[in-house]
Order: sequence, then structure tokens, then C-alpha cells
Amino acid sequence: MIDFEKIKAIYKLGRDIDLKDTQELIRTSRKRTYQPLEYIIQEGSLTKDIFYIQKGLVRIFMINNKGEEITTNLRCEHEIIASPYVILFDEPCRFYFQAIEPTTLFSLNYGLIQEIIEKNPVLEKNRKFFLHKLLKQSMQRVESFVLLTPEKRYIKYVEENPEIINRVPNKYIANVLGITPVSLSRIRKRIVEKNRNQKS
Repeated sequence: MIDFEKIKAIYKLGRDIDLKDTQELIRTSRKRTYQPLEYIIQEGSLTKDIFYIQKGLVRIFMINNKGEEITTNLRCEHEIIASPYVILFDEPCRFYFQAIEPTTLFSLNYGLIQEIIEKNPVLEKNRKFFLHKLLKQSMQRVESFVLLTPEKRYIKYVEENPEIINRVPNKYIANVLGITPVSLSRIRKRIVEKNRNQKS
């Protein structure tokens, strides 16, 4: 019997995939659950699994030469996570992917996807769509650090991720924005004051 939750997950991986095309992919997908602080992918891993987040929240971080955890990204429901270093360059993962809420994922092995695509060329554009999405996210992050002030980065992040802001500690948000928790507090205070002045 077809699992429609899995179909929903597969559709999020790309565009223009019809029901017939998903059937091969559905057979390869697996449902996984993780508890808070449990690792999904660890640094050094060579896993080529791609994960669709059905429910929960995932923190992506690395450890610097001082032994400090630096959060680089946060992902929640209906988003995709994967190690671009492994998938794009066949290099070990450089990050940790950790659940910070009870999290349910659907996983697909990229190697199996490649095999299926060889049998079904219609899916090739969906593979490209996924890879382009990974690349675009990385480029947009670099551009935001070059072109935007910390305050504008924060405003943009809040607009794009309204569900995440109140679900994680401030230090994670500050890490993602490339600022200190103290700077984040100051930015929030300035924004509140600006809004108050505009209303008065």
C-alpha cells in the first residue's frame, strides 16, 4: 500500500514529480525518529542520505579550534537536510546535524536515487533542482554576510524563518547571523524602540 506521507515527503524534494515517478523513490525511503540532542549526521560521516523533515527541528553546527560549537543553520518542518560536501564532492561531512526537538524524518539514499534516475531520466531535472537548491542556499548565506548589516540580516532571518525564532536559544540565532548574543539583544532592542517610535 502506498504511504501518502512518504509521497508528500518525496514531492518536497523537487518539482514536476508525478505519482508514477514517486513509486520507485517511495520504495527506497525510510522513516526515522530522533530525540533531542541525538545526532542525525556527524562530522566525518560519508553518508549520502538526504532527509526531509516531517516534524521537528535540526541544528547544523561545527566545532572550531577552541572546541566551541558554532551553529551555522537551523532547519524545521518541510525542509531538506543533507551534507553537500559528501553529495557534491565525495568529501567527509564537516558539520554535525543534531535534533533539538523530537524529530521525524524521511530519508533517501542519494546513491539509490542516482540508480533510479538512470532508469527514469524524467527524474534528472528533480536531481538538478535539489543540487541547485543546496548551492543557492550557500550562495545566499555568503551574500547576506557581504551585503547586509547584522540588523538587516536579523530582520531578513526573522521574515524567512518565523517558526524558528521562538523555538531555539538566542545563542543559536546569534551564531547563524555571525554575531554575539549580546549584539543580538541590542539589535532586538533597537528594533523594538524603532517600532515604538513609529507608532507614537
